[in-house]
Amino acid sequence: MKKADIFEFFRRLAELNPDPETELEYGNVYQLLVAVVLSAQSTDVGVNKATRALFRDVKTPAQMIALGEEDLKQHIKTIGLFNSKAKNVIGLSEILERDYGGEVPADRDSLTALPGVGRKTANVVLNSAHGAETFAVDTHIFRVCNHTGLAKGKTPLAVELGLEKKVPGPFRVGAHHWLILHGRYICKARTPECWRCPVVDLCAYKAKVLEKPGRKALS
Repeated sequence: MKKADIFEFFRRLAELNPDPETELEYGNVYQLLVAVVLSAQSTDVGVNKATRALFRDVKTPAQMIALGEEDLKQHIKTIGLFNSKAKNVIGLSEILERDYGGEVPADRDSLTALPGVGRKTANVVLNSAHGAETFAVDTHIFRVCNHTGLAKGKTPLAVELGLEKKVPGPFRVGAHHWLILHGRYICKARTPECWRCPVVDLCAYKAKVLEKPGRKALS
C-alpha cells in the first residue's frame, strides 16, 4: 500500500470513529492488565462477562492476592485456559505488590517480565493506559494488515515492525484500535464484508466479497 493510501486508510477510519478504545471493561490500569491477560485466546465479550463481578471487589494486586487462586478460578472459569490464567494473574499480582508498590510499570520490558504478559499484552496496556504509540498485533490485526497490504508479514512481530514504519504520525495512537475493530466487525476471517468496507478501494486483497451473500431460498 502506497504512503498516500495508508494516510487515507487511517483518515477514513478515524473519521468514522474519532476516539477508538478497547472493548475490554476496566476501572484502572491494574484491571486493564488483568483483563488483557485473560483475553488471550478468548473474546472480549467473554472476558467482560467474567470480570464484571470480579472487578467490583478486586481493584488492586493486594486484593487479588487476598482473593486467592482458587476463588479467582471460580470467577473466570468460563474463559478458556482459566487454570493457567488464574495462576499467572496471582503471580503477576504478587510481583506488582512486592516490587512495584502495587502499581503497574509503564515500560514494555518490565511488563513482559510478568507471568502471562507477552509483547502483545504489554503493547495493549501501554497504548490503552498511557497513550503510547504501540501496535499490539492479534489475529484480527495480523489478518487486516496482510489482506489489505498495509503491513505484510509472516509473523505478528514482522507486522508490528511494519506498522511502526508505516503508520503516519496523526494516527499512531489510535491505529491499534481501528485495526482490531476493523478486523472484528468488517474484515472478518470467514467472510470479509467488503461490500460495506470504508477502505475497500485502497485494499489489495484479491478475494474481495463485494456483494452481501443472500439467503438461500427455502425449498
